[in-house]
Amino acid sequence: MGGKSMMMVILILLLGFVGVRVVKAARLHDYGDALTKSILFFEGQRSGKLPSTQRMNWRGDSALRDGSDIGMDLVGGYYDAGDNVKFHFPMAFTTTTLAWSILEFGYSMGSDLNHALEALRWSTDYFLKATSKPGMVVAQVGDPISDHTCWERPEDMDTLRTTYVVNQTHPGSEVSAEIAAALAASSMVFKDHDSQYSRWLLDRASKVFDFANNYQGSYNQSIGRGACPFYCDINGYKDELIWGAAWLSKATKDPKYWDYVVKNMATLGGSFSEFGWDSKHSGINILVSPAVMNSSGSPFITNADNFVCSLLPDSPTKSVTYSPGGLMFKPGGSNLQHATALSFLLIVYSRYLHLAKRSVHCGSVVATPSRLINVARSQVDYILGSNPLGMSYMVGYGKKFPQRIHHRGSSMPSKIRYPARIGCHDGNNYMVTSSPNQNALVGAIVGGPDEHDQFLDSRLNVSQSEPTTYMNSPFVGALAYFKGGR
Repeated sequence: MGGKSMMMVILILLLGFVGVRVVKAARLHDYGDALTKSILFFEGQRSGKLPSTQRMNWRGDSALRDGSDIGMDLVGGYYDAGDNVKFHFPMAFTTTTLAWSILEFGYSMGSDLNHALEALRWSTDYFLKATSKPGMVVAQVGDPISDHTCWERPEDMDTLRTTYVVNQTHPGSEVSAEIAAALAASSMVFKDHDSQYSRWLLDRASKVFDFANNYQGSYNQSIGRGACPFYCDINGYKDELIWGAAWLSKATKDPKYWDYVVKNMATLGGSFSEFGWDSKHSGINILVSPAVMNSSGSPFITNADNFVCSLLPDSPTKSVTYSPGGLMFKPGGSNLQHATALSFLLIVYSRYLHLAKRSVHCGSVVATPSRLINVARSQVDYILGSNPLGMSYMVGYGKKFPQRIHHRGSSMPSKIRYPARIGCHDGNNYMVTSSPNQNALVGAIVGGPDEHDQFLDSRLNVSQSEPTTYMNSPFVGALAYFKGGR
């Protein structure tokens, strides 16, 4: 064989080897497994009487008298994070984004779809209770000061289960409008699964929105220390009102809601690049973008495009930073709440852009729909373990993940293993020990590493090691998308 022929054979073999490596890299993560676990996580956060189908079996019944202080049945719902309080503002955002995830990508969930619907209904059933009395909305259950002084299992709780209510004289437009958005979005999810339940949700959504809009004001003042400093509404409540109207517009097709969105969006301040439990700006723009995608000069499209440009690593108008390992960062704690929510929006908008045959222009940088997907995939893969530490930030996924998460029930022996009551301060040893948590809160996404890709696996490192429902809910949609092979 001549020299050139030999070189050609070697080149072909090398290319073949590289090709194999590329294929392996593309399949580096099992998105289906991660999706299953991300939905399972919600069972670990359940409050109330657990069903016979409960799979996270180290959890037990808890908070079975919630609402009794005001003569209401408020059993159920979710604990938002590693404590035992039911904060309705972030719980409602969790519900809205979980519903949106199912609406966009439920077709890719396979057998996990039923579990996602169960997770969603656990929340909507509860919000129907919380909005069952006209002229008021329950904004929270559980005194956070009392709760945070104890390290105890939810099954043992003896802290104050104060019910915080907003009403016509003490309004709470942000929490009420977010609940309206959650119920409206969920009504769309259940339309093909339980039409009567769907109509019930939508009817309640419109009533709760009217309450939020007619009696405007922030729950910061109305429920005082219940909201602050834990989930203070820093961004104001106008965005939640528009967000609620946008979802009602989508669910009802009633033009009055669209008119509300257009009229009020023109006067809304704040940043187009924010999306989370406290800020709905970029979510609004992307949610309504399909309706105005071909409208010349639409401010919704301009803002949605600017949102994309605020995230691209090479965009001249980028407003986030990236760690050396490639994780996007925004100011504040629990950074993965930003990486999960913003990645979800990128994926959703990329689909809308693809259907409209559009790209986004960030100065001289052109962002095609596939470019948005690549940025989102980089964040998803980072969270699942493609990072300098080789650590998955989802509990139970991969070979290396956080073992000492800031979560009371996960850190302590279950009632099955240790039936005796563990009192308020009796659990402190479980908080400070360096031993791994005794129960795996499978699927939980924690706050994540710092801007230098470093992570301290300690319960005392709250901003990095605490999971939250609103980090998982948009991630469900992102994982479902990538599970579909896109």
